[in-house]
Amino acid sequence: MTRHVSPSLLAADFGNLERDIRLINRSKASWLHCDVMDGIFVPNLSFGFPVVEMARRISEKPLDVHLMISEPEKYIDRFCRIGIDILTLHIEASRHIINAITQIQEHGVKAGVTLKPGTSVELLNDVIAAVDVVLVMSVEPGFGGQQFMEHTYQKVRKLKSMITGSASKALVQVDGGIDFTNARKLYDAGVDILVTGTTVFRSANPAETIERLLQA
Repeated sequence: MTRHVSPSLLAADFGNLERDIRLINRSKASWLHCDVMDGIFVPNLSFGFPVVEMARRISEKPLDVHLMISEPEKYIDRFCRIGIDILTLHIEASRHIINAITQIQEHGVKAGVTLKPGTSVELLNDVIAAVDVVLVMSVEPGFGGQQFMEHTYQKVRKLKSMITGSASKALVQVDGGIDFTNARKLYDAGVDILVTGTTVFRSANPAETIERLLQA
């Protein structure tokens, strides 16, 4: 299994975003993760189209956009036209998730579905064969720096079994509270991509931290 790290831009220094994105360009990170929050679906605001457009211009990594917003279908076309590579929606926020997956993929963009910590993987039964990425939240979405939820390991194992049993090619991504204490356990459970913001951007050497996470 190939391991990947997708640093979350939410934890970068917003006074020096270009510097931090270029730092990720020089690292062994696979993707650059962008969390878009609307203050309605989650209790926080982050950034929108201008920051994602800027990140697209500067980033040499595939752009991995996670929408934590209400009525995400309204914004699929505009985000995809920016030139992003992966667009992930919350199953709890989407009224017609299979239609949304198709709409994203028609742009040539990989489609992801996100599950909150309390959402069962069984809700993916009807879409698992179609989706490209499943993002499992290991904290409640909305804020960085939260404590990792231990039940995530079991949830990932169940999800991985579902993917294997359905011949799906979906990658498993986990986001929230990820550091050196749980990275190896998550890989062992079946995670393909670790999303981590604080651990990477608040470290003394982010590129070295990414490499250590890949080798966990």
